Amino acid sequence: MIKNIGGYFIVILAICSLAFYSFTSEETVEAGNYSTQGLALNYTVNPEIFETEASDLSNLERTFSPDLGKSFIGFKEALGFKESRNDYFTVNSHGYLGKYQFGKETLKMIGIHNPVQFLNNPELQEKAFLANAERNKWILRRDIKRFVGKTINGVEITESGILAAAHLSGPGSVKKYLRSNGAVSFSDAFGTSIEYYMKKFSGYDTSFVKPNKKAKVKKA
Repeated sequence: MIKNIGGYFIVILAICSLAFYSFTSEETVEAGNYSTQGLALNYTVNPEIFETEASDLSNLERTFSPDLGKSFIGFKEALGFKESRNDYFTVNSHGYLGKYQFGKETLKMIGIHNPVQFLNNPELQEKAFLANAERNKWILRRDIKRFVGKTINGVEITESGILAAAHLSGPGSVKKYLRSNGAVSFSDAFGTSIEYYMKKFSGYDTSFVKPNKKAKVKKA
């Protein structure tokens, strides 16, 4: 009996010792050792963003968009936004394809015969835009030289305005518009006119585009 009582006493003593050790160990933990105070914390998100109202999303988008100005990239991105809001994979109700809303016949002229492949290939669409602009610039080279700097229907004629209008309506329609001093115009199926494109896309630097009679998209 005495041995059993002694055994119980030893067990109880051991339990108390472990409890005391655990308690004293927790007592030594200091929250300050885990504080971020004094550390250099670099955040990449402006906290003011989270205060932005839904109505100000357009302003927020401009905050994060690079300023492309009147560069050639600015030109093609502005034109792509007007055509499709820069959606590479869209097809409109009249069958025009991609970011720049190409027609199938125009694509054939610059060497693209597979509309499905074209629609699913953003890189091909960018190449197509440049090739078409080069072709249009060659066709309109004399008109660019003759009319740039003049004013027609209150709109100053610029090379970028001419190329944008040619993208909309084709170079033949632009020739008629310029040579008739704006009397013969053209509007697409949505009512967008040559004059509107001349004005909206005026003054961009399109010197990057080289006139090329035989411009084709080079396949990778």
